[in-house]
Amino acid sequence: EVVSRNTAFSFKGRSLKVPDVARELGVSHVLEGSVRKAGGRVRITAQLIDGSRDSHVWAERYDRDLTDIFALQDEISEAIVTALKLKLLPEEKRAIERRGTDNADAYDLYLMARRYMLSGGNSGVGRAEAMIRLCRRATEADPNYALAWALMAIGYVELRFIDSNSDDGLAAAERAIELDPNLAEAHAAKARHLGEQGRHEEASAEIELALRLDPGSYDVNIFAGRISYRRRQLKDAARYFEKAAAIVETDFDSGALAISAYAALGDMDAARRAARMVLARAERALTFEPENVAASSYGAYSLAALGESSRAKDWIDRALLIDPDNLNMRYNLGCALSVYLKGSETALEILGPFFDRAPATFLNHARHDPDLDPLREDPRFQAMLAAAEARLAAAPDGVVPT
Repeated sequence: EVVSRNTAFSFKGRSLKVPDVARELGVSHVLEGSVRKAGGRVRITAQLIDGSRDSHVWAERYDRDLTDIFALQDEISEAIVTALKLKLLPEEKRAIERRGTDNADAYDLYLMARRYMLSGGNSGVGRAEAMIRLCRRATEADPNYALAWALMAIGYVELRFIDSNSDDGLAAAERAIELDPNLAEAHAAKARHLGEQGRHEEASAEIELALRLDPGSYDVNIFAGRISYRRRQLKDAARYFEKAAAIVETDFDSGALAISAYAALGDMDAARRAARMVLARAERALTFEPENVAASSYGAYSLAALGESSRAKDWIDRALLIDPDNLNMRYNLGCALSVYLKGSETALEILGPFFDRAPATFLNHARHDPDLDPLREDPRFQAMLAAAEARLAAAPDGVVPT
């Protein structure tokens, strides 16, 4: 049994003794070390320490070419297994060696794309387009890399949420499933696509399959939460969002959606607990990337949920100043004003440009989002929604939300 990477990384930068770390995590051994790259070479140091005795069980230094990185990963894993005097079951050995590709360039490109997905960033078109470009290059390097095809599909769904003229991502998801029918992320990507198309029964079947294949996947849990949220199955949604937030410590989205689900259920203690978590993550992100409007908007939403209205309004003003054309940001700020700040006038003002430009998929989300319930009886909100639907109906594809 191995603790999650996010849990282990919570100790990064802290000066602690290994026995204290082992005791806090409830583990018998701790692996520590370093990775350094220079040109095409990599140096890895690793040491395995007995947590109860604070003694070295095994240590080694590796100097290799980056082209050998996968073989090196396997070699280190096998050395640790040997040092612990463990015997792996066949499925455990396969899990250690499973990467989806033997092409180091494709793997590196995939990891870069995944970082764009998980870092929040500008929460706009640029992030989704970067994910797609990186994954496309990864699949050019290895056409059989199912994980890259699945992540490309997710990028397309994210882009479609903002730009209705983009590819819908279904072909990429289908390609990933064709390459690896047991890849949970591929089925989750297809489920997200089907959900955005209003094909809820098919989406539920795909996400249930994905949950059976890998219940610990971030992608699977956040998409399961989104599908449940859209169908107003809010208890299930909150559970999935909480799990997704626990898996990826840089994620704002799942935590903010958990706040919304809990608030709609009337569980304000849980909503505030989730809001404190999201605010801490937003503040940490803004320390390194002050222009991150996803962090600003989710931070404002969290402050509003915590009753800190003055700070929330300051964060709203800052986000609007940095990127006034960002649809995701405007939507999140409008939700914060709608639910917590009793600012229907300002909420409608902020949401106006959203309704003027939102594609069908994003507008469909707005039609079902409990955060906008306080505005639904307002004639101005109804007029905005009707105008948006008329705009979409007049579009060449004639897509009206369902």
